[in-house]
Amino acid sequence: MYHGVKSVKAIEGHKLIIGFDNGEFRVFNVKPLLSLGRFCELTSQQEFMKAKVSFDTVEWENGLDLDPEYLYERSEAM
Repeated sequence: MYHGVKSVKAIEGHKLIIGFDNGEFRVFNVKPLLSLGRFCELTSQQEFMKAKVSFDTVEWENGLDLDPEYLYERSEAM
């Protein structure tokens, strides 16, 4: 089932607290992605903290985004 992102808060440790349209809040750890391609640009905590909601997913100022289904499936319930 598809769940869109409604809110996001970047926190220390390269983690995101994500609110989904089904009312759930989940924690997604971005750290495993930081060695992949352009995700290395997010190793800077300052850049990582600029995460925002764009349409129905999470996006950063450098244009990187993640599929909302991926975020939901790979995150942990709070």
